[in-house]
Amino acid sequence: MQTDKNFDRYHRQVMLSEIGPKGQEKLKNSSILLIGAGGLGSSAAFYLAAAGVGVLGIMDDDVVDKSNLNRQILHHPGTIGEPKVESARQTLEKFNPDITINPYKLKFTSAKQLEKLIQRYDLVLDCTDNYDTRYAINHACIDQKKPWIYGAVSEFEGQVMTIIPGKTPCYNCLYPAAPAMSKEAAAVLGVMPGLIGISQASEALKYILNIGKLLEGRLLFVDLMEMHFDAMTITRNKNCPACSHLIDSS
Repeated sequence: MQTDKNFDRYHRQVMLSEIGPKGQEKLKNSSILLIGAGGLGSSAAFYLAAAGVGVLGIMDDDVVDKSNLNRQILHHPGTIGEPKVESARQTLEKFNPDITINPYKLKFTSAKQLEKLIQRYDLVLDCTDNYDTRYAINHACIDQKKPWIYGAVSEFEGQVMTIIPGKTPCYNCLYPAAPAMSKEAAAVLGVMPGLIGISQASEALKYILNIGKLLEGRLLFVDLMEMHFDAMTITRNKNCPACSHLIDSS
């Protein structure tokens, strides 16, 4: 784990009045679970590790494939065939040996299976690529009242939203049902997951540090071809089957 003598690694961000030594200590004492060690998880994990987040959990049940390497920067040709979580652990421990990496080679099929794991963490990042998993994350985080950050990419576009159960719209409010025409594991430009993963990491750091304006009730939409960023307001569905029972905690 980090020690005060290692804070010089983070000097440039500690210089920020919004962070300072106390903020860096918050990051040191924080824990974040990333579900998915692919394109989104790769860039998010690198920058959370760089920022000094004390504990990163990484969940994925897949192995590294050569086709991953154009966008999944946690991995390299030498780890092809290895579990992604082990490849990620090796990379991040070399990158920042002062933090703790917890790998979970797991595949969950229900929200209940996920709930026990997310109890251990302050925040969850959805770095997955399928709707069933996102709905399960949504239900598990609602049950545990755990904040999470949604991210998704397809071709030249991406989305990010921060979800605080009981305060903001949830994923079911955003998508009451999976979009009928959407394709799983869609084609994507390699830099697109990097851009969205970094946006998720930015939201995570702001949440831990309690600074800035989060994407609460706002869906960030990124169009890379037009280099256009737009945040659209999303409202809670008072009849949402997933979150309507929660009292607004704002």
